[in-house]
Amino acid sequence: QVQVVESGGGLVQAGGSLRLSCTASGLTFDAYTMGWFRQAPGKERERISCISWSGGTTYYADSVKGRFTISRDNAKNTLYLQMNSLKPEDTAMYYCAAGNGAVSISTKLCTFRVDYWGQGTQVTVGS
Repeated sequence: QVQVVESGGGLVQAGGSLRLSCTASGLTFDAYTMGWFRQAPGKERERISCISWSGGTTYYADSVKGRFTISRDNAKNTLYLQMNSLKPEDTAMYYCAAGNGAVSISTKLCTFRVDYWGQGTQVTVGS
């Protein structure tokens, strides 16, 4: 019954911008910690950003800090990732994740149990 669906991926040139969306259904959205992960070719999955249930606390990995912005609209059951100044190294499959278990989030840390994953959306950044 729970569905988590990403959209907004595509092909952009280096320096460009892209906005990813993640819409969840079948769950109490504002009770869930949300996050974005990515998996690049030849690399392990990377946690790149997290946001608390209210949107008041956010975390960014060093690799995206200053370029990406995470936000959520609880009225729309939607999570966003605004990606600016994109680099070829950002090329990856991007996944939305939701969890409502134990969580620890600060500007320096993001740890939470993932209960649901989206199907992923591909982001490709040209040189």
